[in-house]
Amino acid sequence: MNEQNNILALSNAEIVMQLGKRFKEYRLSCQLTQQEAADKAGMSVVTLRQFENGKMYNITMGSFLGLLRSIDCLGQVQELLPEIPMSPYAMQQVIKNKPKRIRHAK
Repeated sequence: MNEQNNILALSNAEIVMQLGKRFKEYRLSCQLTQQEAADKAGMSVVTLRQFENGKMYNITMGSFLGLLRSIDCLGQVQELLPEIPMSPYAMQQVIKNKPKRIRHAK
């Protein structure tokens, strides 16, 4: 909870800077050089270096997803915006409209 409160106080640029630093830690733990990670992400080393050093705050979503893919963390993106569960009312409507049986024409 404390970490969530901290992130709420940060600007978008500050959050991106923190993500760049965190990405660098993941890249190093995966034993990837900047060149290898940039190649896997489909971007230049200069862009990667600027992101890791907190000098690039406007990285595109496509580039960020490529970076996540390069360190095998792309699957965690679904945690950012999980699917909204179906409401009980909508669930009742689906069950109500579900056919009881299916008849094939003769």
